[in-house]
Amino acid sequence: MTELQITEREHVAMTRDLDEVHHATLPDMHAALSGWREVLRRGAQAAPSRRAFIAGAGAAGAAAVLAACSKTSSSSPSGAPTTTAAGNAAVPGQGLSGDLAVAALAAALENTAVATYQAGIDAASAGKLGKVPPAVVTFAKTAQAQHADHANAWNAALTGAGKRAIPANYGDTTVYTGVVKPAFAAVTDAVGLAKLALALEGVAAATYLASISGLHDSGSIKVAATIQPVEMQHVAILNFVLGTYPVPDSFAKTDGARTGTDQIGPLS
Repeated sequence: MTELQITEREHVAMTRDLDEVHHATLPDMHAALSGWREVLRRGAQAAPSRRAFIAGAGAAGAAAVLAACSKTSSSSPSGAPTTTAAGNAAVPGQGLSGDLAVAALAAALENTAVATYQAGIDAASAGKLGKVPPAVVTFAKTAQAQHADHANAWNAALTGAGKRAIPANYGDTTVYTGVVKPAFAAVTDAVGLAKLALALEGVAAATYLASISGLHDSGSIKVAATIQPVEMQHVAILNFVLGTYPVPDSFAKTDGARTGTDQIGPLS
């Protein structure tokens, strides 16, 4: 396949809908984040309240929690990022555990997505990918901005606990250097870029889903469950772009989820 399987008009409409959904989730995400930060400031460990959360959460978030709980036990799920690799605490994201470790990894993954979309935008603007429809660049900028919003949310939790935020130029280097950079080097057109974006969005969505049942505070659970459906919408649009709709999988999966063994460092 050498051409995108969607019209400019369809792509623009989907991107507009995506941004509306994203902004609609922000009040709930910020409310959950505010409650979590208060718990972190008090230094208390709030007991999880999954039943109350599922009853009050949106359908998409609740479905994500149910899917995660049905596939994992009450202990940390296989592949769930509950701790970071041991390392120098002076390095952002290192030396953390529990929900804060998840926050650091999530912020790093979001930064990785921001950097990857920026590389794609730069390549398209420089004419390195041939003819790239304007709607593709618009989608890339929209998704990139949403990833930045999500990174800021996770960083707010870290700083609320007195920890260092993950800088914008830091990301999940295990993913970026081991997967993204080699794959991007082989991208020659908009289709290749969409495939790379789809793979990265799939990893982010899987990581959020895997992390939910390993989180402890109800606020962190809500933040993850609010973001995960937005990542899945990125996946859905990219599947449309590549002509792979209807999506063969009916439910989100944790396949490819990143773990606490991933390294966080400069994106270079």
